Amino acid sequence: MSEHQLPTGFKAAGVYCGIKSDATKLDLALFASDRPATVAGVFTQNQVCGAPVKVSRERVPSTTARAVVINSGNANAATGQRGIDDAEWMTAEIANRIDCEPESVLVCSTGVIGNFLSRDALSSGFSAVVDGLAATPAGYVAGATGMMTTDTVAKQSVREVSVALGTVRVSGACKGAAMIAPNMATMLGVVMTDAELTAQQADAFLRDGVNKSFNSITVEGHTSTSDSVILLANGASGTGSLNTADAKLVATAILEVCQELAQAIIRDAEGAAHFVTIHARGFASVDDAREICKTVANDALVKTAVTGNDPNWGRIISACGRTPVKLTEENLSLKINGTCIYKSGAPAEFDNAVVSAAMATREVVFEIDSDLGSEAACFWTSDLTQEYVRLNSEYTT
Repeated sequence: MSEHQLPTGFKAAGVYCGIKSDATKLDLALFASDRPATVAGVFTQNQVCGAPVKVSRERVPSTTARAVVINSGNANAATGQRGIDDAEWMTAEIANRIDCEPESVLVCSTGVIGNFLSRDALSSGFSAVVDGLAATPAGYVAGATGMMTTDTVAKQSVREVSVALGTVRVSGACKGAAMIAPNMATMLGVVMTDAELTAQQADAFLRDGVNKSFNSITVEGHTSTSDSVILLANGASGTGSLNTADAKLVATAILEVCQELAQAIIRDAEGAAHFVTIHARGFASVDDAREICKTVANDALVKTAVTGNDPNWGRIISACGRTPVKLTEENLSLKINGTCIYKSGAPAEFDNAVVSAAMATREVVFEIDSDLGSEAACFWTSDLTQEYVRLNSEYTT
């Protein structure tokens, strides 16, 4: 199986149309099913949301979806009624070219907030992106590339599972490198499967997958205006309605694809030098464990300590204490890359130089354990570097 293989009945494409100033960078992507597909979506909870979010979330769930069109380089956010009109126009133009209703096309945009889209630029790309649709790995890569803004690599993931009547494939593509914080989806993502799913199954599988993946990553704590993750299921595998066991297999494949894509965002975070995994275990509820993870992951002092390979555990323990979770320092223990740093309210003996050297390998793991219960959560984040500050201080200038 190719790592860039689309599910049966899906095609993808990416082209340059002129939204970005650099003609070597693709800025228009299309993912399409050759037959009506069940669709579910989750969208940003930022109250300032882009026009494409407003248009697309009104079109899910349904069983008649055919495509997702995505432009990069312009978020079409905070653009008023003209932004809504432009988003609806994009779906109508694609629908006309693939012979379906406009409501069967979803739309996403990503890039700078507050600028109007250029219809002239988009018009020059619509026919090309439809004509370029291909079921090949190259088509899939082009679609994933056309979504990118400050990403340095295209982000894709594929899983195959054997079910009672054959094989089902789940493939996903996403973009994201900054303005990443868990509050629903935290970027743009399209997940496709040739399994036959009901609208209820698609919605449940996607929400569970997003909650344990895209809702479990953070770079700097900023929830974007454009966050959208869309799941399309077209049933083209011919495996029919799934029994309970097979439905669980497909749900797991969707989760794994979402998690691999989410982790790829953190590994590509702007200016990042470390990939950080945070485990919180032994808490009274999953929500408490997630709150611990999220607070530590977003803490600027923790993130800068990671940048310097500094096992400054006091910042981590202090961050836990400023959450709404009811605890004392005696409830907590901490390991960094497997070394016990802090145990039940008191510092443990460890070699600072050895732990620092382990952190310098780029992979950093915090294990925060408590004696408050049995629930756990996991988050992924990056460090905070001078390069991140430089990149984001020059974003529009």
